[in-house]
Amino acid sequence: MKQTLLIEIGAEELPPKALLKLSKAFTTGIVSGFEKAGLEMGAATPYATPRRLAVSIADTDQKTPDKQVEKLGPALDKAFNADGEPTPAALGFARSCGVDVSSLEKRQTDSGGRLAYQGIEPGQSIADILPEIVASALKSLPIPKRMRWGSSQESFVRPVHWIVALHGNVILPLTLFDCDAGRTTYGHRFHCGQAIELANAD
Repeated sequence: MKQTLLIEIGAEELPPKALLKLSKAFTTGIVSGFEKAGLEMGAATPYATPRRLAVSIADTDQKTPDKQVEKLGPALDKAFNADGEPTPAALGFARSCGVDVSSLEKRQTDSGGRLAYQGIEPGQSIADILPEIVASALKSLPIPKRMRWGSSQESFVRPVHWIVALHGNVILPLTLFDCDAGRTTYGHRFHCGQAIELANAD
């Protein structure tokens, strides 16, 4: 089921002159990562305030599509010995495909008979691919001078205090800068100083 995806990085006051550039780069990095993974999604909307970088992506699928996988293995005369028993080459190829030798096909190609594997590679869930995509997007941000805080070795333009990662109303597992993602965000320090619970990504 397709849902809105919301990712928000809450930090101490970001440099105002760099805010628009950081916001665009963050959104581009997130969208590009999902496109490379093959995830189906709708339009992306960037958000930025002095205390946050965020992106909302409409109609985001729960997982990437299943893929049809085809692999060619060793030549048949190398795959079986004179008694018809599988050789280490055939066994190794089967193991790399996650199947038994008996599940492999014998296929004629331009270079002769070869073992072959054909199967379906299940798609990855958004929860599995999100952490690497967000981490990569943050690392590629145009930040001339990064800072570290506390005991963490991670660095960013300013100290990070909260992370939101929601797909619909589900919290996605994401830990960055010693912060676990949740559904809690914060408004203006003085006009709305209390925590705000987001029911869903919309």
